[in-house]
Amino acid sequence: MNDFLETIWLGNSVKSYLIVLAVIFFILIFKRFISRYFAGLIFQVVSRIWSNLDKGSFIKLVVKPLGMFLLILVSIISVHKLHFPKEGETGRSDLEERFVTFLNTDLYGYSIKDILYCIATIILIVSFIRLLLRMIHFISLILEKKASLTPDQTDDQLVVFFRDFFKIITGVIGFLMILKFAFHFDISNVLTGLSIVGAAIALALRESLENLIASFIIFFDKPFTLGDLVKVQNITGNVEKIGLRSTRIRTDQKTYVTVPNKQMVDSILDNLTLRTQLKGELRLQIGLSATVSELEKLVNGIKKILEHTAVESATVAMSDIAANAFLVNADYFTSPLTHREFIAVKQEINLKVLKLMEELKLEMAGASTDIRIAQPVSGEPNLPH
Repeated sequence: MNDFLETIWLGNSVKSYLIVLAVIFFILIFKRFISRYFAGLIFQVVSRIWSNLDKGSFIKLVVKPLGMFLLILVSIISVHKLHFPKEGETGRSDLEERFVTFLNTDLYGYSIKDILYCIATIILIVSFIRLLLRMIHFISLILEKKASLTPDQTDDQLVVFFRDFFKIITGVIGFLMILKFAFHFDISNVLTGLSIVGAAIALALRESLENLIASFIIFFDKPFTLGDLVKVQNITGNVEKIGLRSTRIRTDQKTYVTVPNKQMVDSILDNLTLRTQLKGELRLQIGLSATVSELEKLVNGIKKILEHTAVESATVAMSDIAANAFLVNADYFTSPLTHREFIAVKQEINLKVLKLMEELKLEMAGASTDIRIAQPVSGEPNLPH
């Protein structure tokens, strides 16, 4: 038995092959338990940064990619510990000679050995990047859950934005690692080329980059948030979505308007939701037949009407005397009501003012017109009809 275990085959003893297979088989069978253990260690580190994390959800999300990464890593390390025949070695058997010839077979300028090494490195890096992406996804879920507890919806979109941003950065880092460790490219030259290409793309996509920068300004400066009623460039509506390039607004006409973020930042924006009061107006043109006493009663009566529970302040006065009317103006301010509530308050006030004018028998200027037919002057001929 010992003679069989010490038998050399392809530069390694049978015992060495069995040990490598045993290690790989052990990791394959117990990778779930081992990965759960390492996931618990990673969770302890992450929980020091973010408290109140759900350990079960974290382990459930991370354990599978972590187990695959450990299996690939241990397999590569174990196989790398074996000694395989190399070119130039003497005393090889025919099988070893054929194996060496196969490994050094040229395929599109690369040997089979180099291709196998490259594939193994790519698989290892991809499994590692997949593990990082799972961790980023878990952290974003925790932050989204915390953001949903706040009334401000901007932080919800901010979490989604940075989640996608860090996933892209992680993917780019993984791509550069593959170029460096699998294909042995000079990363500095690649980065230099990417910077030149990036500068050209930046010039071509200048407007898109301006909108992207404007989205950062909106996220951090917060001139408006989701659900706010805003007015910008003659467009009035509620903000339904803040994207990386544009903002979507549902207008008061129920249309869906897309406004570039640059215009949302550079233009004069009126956030109607942040108003502390709503203004209502009355513009009355009373006929010239009204007496001073009636006008005084009208002004005092409007003042009493505006002593409404929703009205916080009001100003009523006969502001001017025109050639064909007495002008009575009233300005009042209510608390920040909803649009429907504000319309209801205005209707109630307007109806009470009309009822007061009926009681005082006052008419609006131009409400009645006298038509007089002048008799022809004597001596002038009657015009034919």
